[in-house]
Amino acid sequence: MSEAIISSASASETTKSDTAGVVWSAAFDQLSVGQRFRSDTRTVSESDVSAFAALTGDSHPQHVDADWAAASPFGERIAHGMLILSLAVGLVPLDPERVLALRRVSDVVFKRPVLLEETILVAGQLTALRPIDDASGLVDFNWQIRNQDDALVVRANVQVLWRRQPQ
Repeated sequence: MSEAIISSASASETTKSDTAGVVWSAAFDQLSVGQRFRSDTRTVSESDVSAFAALTGDSHPQHVDADWAAASPFGERIAHGMLILSLAVGLVPLDPERVLALRRVSDVVFKRPVLLEETILVAGQLTALRPIDDASGLVDFNWQIRNQDDALVVRANVQVLWRRQPQ
């Protein structure tokens, strides 16, 4: 797992990040409120949407039926909101030696649709730190999922359980 913290990346299928901000391998006591990150990018494909529909059973025609979606207010197929949120979790390089669990996702707001072949990234800020015991603490983040035009598509608060010291 890279110690890189993430910063902006170009809008391509998948890109790697630069360093600056939250160090995902840092000890809990080295983190501070206000630290920021930007993730790698990912382009949302038709196969992503089809696979998500098959996996979840969510085959709403807005996502899977081009003819139906063409007559919808969006004018074309869009990705499932929960797919975008799920992809965002995968874009953030949560270090398994530090991040023990994704504890809470709250206050999720879907601001605008993500069309097929659009590219997303996660921009975030560390908003709170709460020690639980000698072994772990809670780390809260505000996530903004943005598209290739830097438009906000989803916002959410995310809380993770963070190991305080290496094993």
